[in-house]
Amino acid sequence: MSDTHAAAAAAAPKAAAPGVGAPDAAGEIVSLYAAQKKIYARAVSGWFATWRWVLVWGTQILFYGLPWLQWNDRQAVLFDLGARRFYIGGLVLYPQDFIYLTGLLILSAYGLFLFTAVAGRLWCGYACPQTVYTEIYMWFENRIEGDRAKRMKLDAGPWTGEKLARKGGKQAVWILFGLWTGFTFVGYFTPIRTLAAEAATLGFGPWEWFWILFYGFATYGNAGYMREQVCKYMCPYARFQSAMFDHDTMIISYDTARGEPRGSRPKSMAHEALKPAGKGECIDCTLCVQVCPTGIDIRKGLQYECIGCAACIDVCDSVMDKMNYPRGLIRYATQNGIDKGWTKEQMLRRVLRPRVLVYTAIMIVIVAAFAASLYLRTPFRVDVVRDRGALARLVDEGRIENVYRLQLMNAAERPQRFRIEVEGLNGARIASKAEVEVGSTEARWVPVAVQLPPETAAALGAGAHPLRFTITRLPDGSGGEVAVREKSTFVVPR
Repeated sequence: MSDTHAAAAAAAPKAAAPGVGAPDAAGEIVSLYAAQKKIYARAVSGWFATWRWVLVWGTQILFYGLPWLQWNDRQAVLFDLGARRFYIGGLVLYPQDFIYLTGLLILSAYGLFLFTAVAGRLWCGYACPQTVYTEIYMWFENRIEGDRAKRMKLDAGPWTGEKLARKGGKQAVWILFGLWTGFTFVGYFTPIRTLAAEAATLGFGPWEWFWILFYGFATYGNAGYMREQVCKYMCPYARFQSAMFDHDTMIISYDTARGEPRGSRPKSMAHEALKPAGKGECIDCTLCVQVCPTGIDIRKGLQYECIGCAACIDVCDSVMDKMNYPRGLIRYATQNGIDKGWTKEQMLRRVLRPRVLVYTAIMIVIVAAFAASLYLRTPFRVDVVRDRGALARLVDEGRIENVYRLQLMNAAERPQRFRIEVEGLNGARIASKAEVEVGSTEARWVPVAVQLPPETAAALGAGAHPLRFTITRLPDGSGGEVAVREKSTFVVPR
């Protein structure tokens, strides 16, 4: 809505609506919600903006390109929920490998703690999906509707053919990009080449339609419209970030001692003449506010809405260059550094403080444990399940037989042969087929009968007795023997 229309709507009489407002003592309607003014962020260039776009390109090439990569005649990264297989490069994971996801989440959490303690909201400002997709959608908007001034003029003006074309074109591009994003997201769960063939005829399944449209709409809504509202009100990180900051955290800071008192001045005024004239370095151009994607004024100090994108640093440095003032009026600095007038080198020396060292040590331990676990991971898994239909039965020569079902899960992309043995009870032996073959990435249920001689059963007595299965992968051309042991019980009837 334009400012003119908003003013007209505000001036018009309001009808009471449930949940919108309540009458005050004078009988007037008082809104329960604060109106949000649309933010028209100005485009900016500079060192930090370049790094932000490097990460935009890097993350999106990875996201959109990864599903198309092939590995061993299959998709390199595929989470096949139907078959309960998760393929990541050469790894084949099963739901039982959930511990690795837990390790990744813990590693991500400590990484967030570490980077936040060192330099604030680096994740939010450069790599968060909300930031990345907002940058992309704003780039589309800037190319179709024009720069900040043109967008404000376009929104304030009446509807014309040009305005309809620009607004409609922007919406079409936004929607198509959102659908492409949803299509790619689903491509991690349904083979993307199969999905592309279905797209030619719109022959998606119901769940594929749902997730493509849901994820596409979420991208379109969050990056196109909600933008800073997600960061300010929906993201919990904005609320608890201060718990991870201290006085030696590098944050985006406005140097009040250098900048105040702010005010306009002729461009010809030399830097040396500022103090005698009673002026600071800030010329009050408000460009730092205009480039901020959340609409805050960094000159008022650090606020929870600041996502650490450093756009204000880039634009302020460009203004300082034009005024022939030293850069750094707005810069990455610590609270101690600003208060005590430290140099950049002095502030950087405080990076290796106890909190950072503890986070780093924990991360190193987690990474080492995670890597060792993956390296030592066996190429197959085994689950032993007792046959509940017949706990125990008598067979030839008075032997006691228990029947089990072994689930052999081959985590390698080649067939493997396994030998099944039993130990822990004297005389116990496998009475069924002792060697089986399991196909590539196959999970196979194998019935196994274990028999116990009558004299051993008599000596043990009735009840459940511990038993251990040893499943050994037989040597092949790509590896030697690997054994997995699983505990179970053998039941001797009364």
